[in-house]
Amino acid sequence: MGAGVVKSGGGNRRRRRRGGQSAAMSEINVTPFVDVMLVLLIIFMVAAPLLTVGVPVELPKTAASPLPSEQEEPLTITITKNAKLLIMDSEADAESLIPKLRAIAAERASDKVYLRADGAIPYVTVMQVMGALNAGGFNNIGLVTDTGGPSFNGTGN
Repeated sequence: MGAGVVKSGGGNRRRRRRGGQSAAMSEINVTPFVDVMLVLLIIFMVAAPLLTVGVPVELPKTAASPLPSEQEEPLTITITKNAKLLIMDSEADAESLIPKLRAIAAERASDKVYLRADGAIPYVTVMQVMGALNAGGFNNIGLVTDTGGPSFNGTGN
């Protein structure tokens, strides 16, 4: 990396190498190294904010646009692939979900809640959790999905 060749200028024909070969340049060119490092820096700066979600789920893909950001950190309910319920990062069971949600709703200013469900979860499970959210005092439910799904107008994936 960084090695180059230097063509010898004129000079004596007898001393010249055969076939027009040139002597190797002994200086190191650091410009490609700096370019690669700047690209890596930009990649890490862009990717770092995406590493904040802790529970891995396969979200379904839709053509919906993302919701605008809010002042208060939104409450997130997650249903994992093996049907475990998580309120933010703490696990909850189905029997204690509504009392926990009522206690959380009493402390929060917003009734906005985001529901993240793995794509392999049956529809009935998601609807049961949405009913529990409604009974717990959260009427403004946003379903979290990944972008890039079908748009149903012929332009999606």
